[in-house]
Amino acid sequence: MRAVVLVGGEGTRLRPLTLSMPKQMLPIVGVPMLERVLGNLGRHGVDDAVLSLGYLPDAFMEAYPEDMAAGVHLSYAVEPEPLDTAGAVRFAAEHAGVDQTFVVVNGDVLTDLDVAGLVDFHRRHRAEGTIHLHPVEDPSRFGVVPTDEGGRVTAFVEKPAPGHAPTNLINAGTYVLEPSVLDRIPAGRRVSIERETFPAIVADGGLYAMADDTYWIDTGTPEAYVQANLDLLDGRRPGPASPDARLAGPGIWVTGSATLEGTVTGPAFVADGTVVAGGATVTRSVLDAGVVVAAGASVTGSVLMAGARVGAGSTVEGSILGPGAIVGEGCTVSGLSVLGAEVSLPDGAAIDSQRLGADGTRLDR
Repeated sequence: MRAVVLVGGEGTRLRPLTLSMPKQMLPIVGVPMLERVLGNLGRHGVDDAVLSLGYLPDAFMEAYPEDMAAGVHLSYAVEPEPLDTAGAVRFAAEHAGVDQTFVVVNGDVLTDLDVAGLVDFHRRHRAEGTIHLHPVEDPSRFGVVPTDEGGRVTAFVEKPAPGHAPTNLINAGTYVLEPSVLDRIPAGRRVSIERETFPAIVADGGLYAMADDTYWIDTGTPEAYVQANLDLLDGRRPGPASPDARLAGPGIWVTGSATLEGTVTGPAFVADGTVVAGGATVTRSVLDAGVVVAAGASVTGSVLMAGARVGAGSTVEGSILGPGAIVGEGCTVSGLSVLGAEVSLPDGAAIDSQRLGADGTRLDR
């Protein structure tokens, strides 16, 4: 089975982290998000995927020089200009020569969906296209998909006004499509699969949907990104937090050689080369490779990417430090603040609910 993985977006909601790295390459407990996505596809029979690239395409190709990730063979289709969701699907599928039933996934959605089951549902209903649906409390931010008793989609409502959604089942971003869908997508311009392609298939009676409530999260915001990491630590998703991790204490996952002189309270992930100095405390957090938490510092409910440093006596709570970010001594970082790659916070600084890019530039949420 082949798949098209949509990874071309700029990830603006995750800036400043995505100013230097595509969001699908951001780590989820030490493993690039893309590999988490491909891993689930591979477990359900997908052995070949074409990445639909746009923003920072070299980051993907350099990361996988042997064109393999999570056991799935990779090829690449770089859009000459943004083509939106349907345009990207057509461009990538034609570039890779896809000519049979195929899967489409959004590269920033993490799910434990039984993709093989979705394909089987699609074939049993002889559908032209099939959508995975997921229930949510507030469907107004998503495409809402009502169906009849047989699973046939009766409408496709993109981002309904709050309180006016006909159902709480949303388009969860995994599709099974026939090659005929590609013929419905005009070439050479931006085309939305949600606003143009799917409604056209609905009108012809060929769009079906399958709902389930397996684990699912759209990682496109800092809050959701932190949650995706913590969900693995908390066991909301099955299996070890990281493929090569070992338990070093109750709920404490460690890879390689880490120095834990301070107090680490699980669930937590500590990667190779990380140092938690004496007198420091780490609680329910992800510390990627080479992180340093200095004496007397405290890290809680946060994600610290590779090479980040927290100075002595500082507090980091519910926040994200990008690769190589430095928090000086005696600082306070809280309220889902985000420090971009290599950003340095001076001693004694206090930030709450702020995003800092290069040279300390503040970015709007």
